[in-house]
Parts: sequence; structure tokens; C-alpha cells
Amino acid sequence: MTDAVGSGAVPAHDVIRVLVADDQAIIRDGLVTVLSLLPDVEIVGEAADGEQAARLAVEWHPDVVLMDLRMPVLDGVGATERIVREVPGSAIIVLTTFADDDSILAALRAGAKGYLTKDAGRAEVAAAIRAVARGQSTFAPAVGALLVSTLTGASAAPAVPGGGATSADAVLTRFPSLTAREADVLALIADGLSNGEIAARLFVSIATVKTHINAIFAKLAVRDRAQAIALVRS
Repeated sequence: MTDAVGSGAVPAHDVIRVLVADDQAIIRDGLVTVLSLLPDVEIVGEAADGEQAARLAVEWHPDVVLMDLRMPVLDGVGATERIVREVPGSAIIVLTTFADDDSILAALRAGAKGYLTKDAGRAEVAAAIRAVARGQSTFAPAVGALLVSTLTGASAAPAVPGGGATSADAVLTRFPSLTAREADVLALIADGLSNGEIAARLFVSIATVKTHINAIFAKLAVRDRAQAIALVRS
């Protein structure tokens, strides 16, 4: 675990000052490296847990905080609540692996202005930073769809034209070792969608879909899609 690092440089007025908070050093370092290449972004601090994030936000008053949810000492929701209360000029973007109903709603209630999953590309993260710095809210398309379905009480399982969709909730109940996103992918596999169709439906890359499928096959001890489909339908 690394200590929090701050920078005392004062950027020009048109530069967005960003604080990155993530307990995984490799992800935090990657975000810092990528965002440092943007001409209108300056990284003013890094934090390895929510307590450090809140403390650095009070110290440096960043325009935007990229906030992981699952962190030690103080989680991302708690850190978001503190920053929103103590540094109201800082906008929070949650950047996390978790895109489930509870995580989204908890982050929004805490005051987050954006919610992205960690498979977001550099352009998507950059656009989100610029949007919240202008006072807008921003969500990944898949997160927005899940949020709408949650608020309206509708099922979050994607519908497949021409037939009844397999429920991702039902898949997750039957196979609790899966993550919520893996359950989404498995439900779409069971409905006969290709990797490209799943990627388009979930607004992620095909490479991300393949990663989820490999994880699903390993967790369920199946060799291929046919076995996975048979297991879901059994």
C-alpha cells in the first residue's frame, strides 16, 4: 500500500485539477499515467484509501475526484459523503468494478456526479471528467440503463427482441459466485447473443466480454458456450 501523494502546483484556470483514489496501486498508477497525458488535466494527488482521499481533497480542493468504491479504512461512499460535505466545489466520479443497483444508488445518495466502470476507455473517462467539471452529471450507458431500471422498478435484465430474455437476476441467484456483470453476460449468452452483440448491448468492448466469459467458464467449470447454456437452462 502506498501513501497518499500530493502536489502543491497551482494549474492555470482552464486546467482541471484531479485527485485519484484507488487502493490498487497498478490501477491508480495507470489512471495517473493516462490522465497526465491530457492537456487540460493536472493530477494534484493520489490516495490509497478513502480516508486519504477525503484528507487530500480538503487539502488540495481538486475540481474532480476519481473515486473507487471498495477501499480500506473508509470506503468510497463514505469518502464521497465527506468530500461533498467538506469540499462542495469538488465533483466526484465513481470509477469502480461494481455496476450493481446498490452500489450505484449508494454513490448517488452520497453525492457522486458520475459513475463509470473500470472497463471504460481513456476517452470515456476524459469526457466524464470534463463533464462533471462543467457541473454536469455523467454515467456510463450501461450504468444509466441500470439506474433507470432500478428507479422505475423494472428488471435490469436486458431484453432480447423476439423472445423472453433470460433474467440476469435469476442467473446471479443460481450462480452466486458470479459478479453482477458476469451474470449479465451469461444471461445474454443463454439468449444466443454473440460476443459482438453482448458488447453492444452492455456498452463494453469485445475484449471485455471475452474476459468475463473466461471468468464465467472458470467459475462454473464449463468448457464452452454450449455447456454454459445447458447449465443455465437445466
